[in-house]
Amino acid sequence: MSMKSPFFFAQSDDRLDRGADFHYNAFMFSPIEWHMAAKGPVVRMLDQTRLPHEVTWVDCPDHQTVAKGIRELWVRGAPAIGIAAAMGYALGARAIRAGTHDEFVRQLKPIHDTLAGTRPTAVNLFWALNRMDAIVQIHKDRSVEEIKDRLVKEARAIHEEDVQRNIAMGRHGAELIRDGDTILTHCNTGALATGGHGTALGVIFSAWESGKRIKVLVDETRPVLQGARLTMWELQQNKIPATLITDNMAGVFMKNGSIRLCLVGADRIAANGDTANKIGTYSVAVLAKAHRIPFYVAAPTSTIDLSIASGDAIPIEERNPDEVTTIFGKVRIAPASVEVANPAFDVTPAKYISGIITEGGVFKPGELKRMLGKTMT
Repeated sequence: MSMKSPFFFAQSDDRLDRGADFHYNAFMFSPIEWHMAAKGPVVRMLDQTRLPHEVTWVDCPDHQTVAKGIRELWVRGAPAIGIAAAMGYALGARAIRAGTHDEFVRQLKPIHDTLAGTRPTAVNLFWALNRMDAIVQIHKDRSVEEIKDRLVKEARAIHEEDVQRNIAMGRHGAELIRDGDTILTHCNTGALATGGHGTALGVIFSAWESGKRIKVLVDETRPVLQGARLTMWELQQNKIPATLITDNMAGVFMKNGSIRLCLVGADRIAANGDTANKIGTYSVAVLAKAHRIPFYVAAPTSTIDLSIASGDAIPIEERNPDEVTTIFGKVRIAPASVEVANPAFDVTPAKYISGIITEGGVFKPGELKRMLGKTMT
């Protein structure tokens, strides 16, 4: 089921119970929700493939539809993918009919595997599924119905925690931004890519909210154009001055002194600080280094994978060639039958990264394992 809405902030009335001390601001928005529909719970997603022309919400009644939404980019961005996976897991678990814990676990496995098989690079997906698996084991002495309820609570907690992490990240990152700065960003890292507020774009939102008058240069982000379609849309909705440029213009604007800071997100960060992010990020980082421009990554600690020593071990998703040879599958821009490479991500070595902004503060890439290892293992 899909629903069209002309309003950016149109959400269902079934919002998370965030408590009286929750910090709302003008940039709070969630592209995914656990929603109680007439026939039972659904995972409600904003279909981001239709933006910026159409605001359409899709109700996913089962985990297979959630998996399709992740795979087909209805929901995207590492934190939002993790939230979607957790909610899909909880939704699938509710549909299981099992009298014993062992039978329940047996039927959960294909649900886990279906969701885990959607996108390989964003570690938040696997982090969230591991949390859900842990809930099943921690409460193995409870009834199956009680475990199902616990899984719903855990999925909603993952959503809520992400919002709180993003707010904290925005606060830390905003300190790096000066009044009057022009910031280059790549891909989309705002509320649309998270549970709310955003990572790298959330830092920009926080700086703007604090009164800093800044400008943003937005890479279009070929081939799916997340920068042009999504980041520019979010910035327009929030009335933050922004200019759209093609990906191959970034170097010129660095050379002429227009850019003071580069700020991007991440899909997986290795223990040494090497960072996988949307394809084209590596090029921006190399250019920034050549022009002595600070290059920062903003990501929650759930995106840091201490089990991987370096970026060499990060799996890179290869997507459909049609994303390159056509514009959204409708207008062909290349000859038929051409050979195509379409890696969705690249890895930026730690040596090009000035710092990594997390909810716990800003760290040098080499500090991650020492500073975060104890709390993440």
